Amino acid sequence: MAEPAPANPPAKVAPVTEKTPADKTGGSTRFAPRGVPVITGINRVGLLALYMKEVRRFLKVQTQTIWAPAFTTLLFLVIFTVALGRAGREVLGVPFASFVAPGLIVMAMMQNAFANSSFSLLSGKMQGTIIDLLMPPLSPGELMGGILAAAITRAFAVGCAVALAMALWPSVSLSMAHPWAVVWFGLMGSLLLATLGLATSIWAEKFDHNAAVTNFIIAPLSLLSGTFYVIENLDPAFQWISRANPFFYVISGFRYGFLGSSDIGSAPAVAAAGGGLLLLNGALAVGVYALLRSGWKLKT
Repeated sequence: MAEPAPANPPAKVAPVTEKTPADKTGGSTRFAPRGVPVITGINRVGLLALYMKEVRRFLKVQTQTIWAPAFTTLLFLVIFTVALGRAGREVLGVPFASFVAPGLIVMAMMQNAFANSSFSLLSGKMQGTIIDLLMPPLSPGELMGGILAAAITRAFAVGCAVALAMALWPSVSLSMAHPWAVVWFGLMGSLLLATLGLATSIWAEKFDHNAAVTNFIIAPLSLLSGTFYVIENLDPAFQWISRANPFFYVISGFRYGFLGSSDIGSAPAVAAAGGGLLLLNGALAVGVYALLRSGWKLKT
């Protein structure tokens, strides 16, 4: 005898599947699958945000970061003009003040480019905020590009402030014979020191390390690069040392843009120096990129 069928057979229960918020609303999925990158190519928004952060950081204290270096550089001009520029002394066919002014301008640009980029990562290490730079979706190249661009911006801001102050000084002429050289060597010098500053910021563990590089490497290379003299007056051994100093080519090339003559030589020699600085900056940029990508002294 067959068993009677139950009066109320159990309803079939459909398997429960987890739905995303987009599925519940009937729309398309908003989020990409896990592991699939959403940002492809260059993160322009993040790069611009990092650049603006770095620029606003030094503009917030512009009395210290822009106007104070301009005032200090102007004091150099006053002191050396009074000490060495009397009795109508001329160098490279121009008054001494006009000779030394371009070198002081680009020297201030380079030193401030180094100061800006060398502070970026080091301050994050010391204050414990380095995560704010490492966590955003920025590649090592984008992180490097934002910091270097901000350092170059500060360098040109300082250069304009120094040039404006020097233009008001008697016997200083800042008329440009070759504007391309002024722009190119100013850019190459700023990029060179900004890259070195970023490398220092990666390596340094405290502000003393940064100050040691500034005082024992950057300052001597800047002051012994032909800013206040022509290397023809030096002993041959010191001339060779000066020509091995990349700062010499930056300052002499920048001066060539204003005066039309320099220690480097004729226009082909100046162009070759500009190309050499481009290659040097490229090599340094590759090295710093490798350090950022490895996370050395940043992710420990």
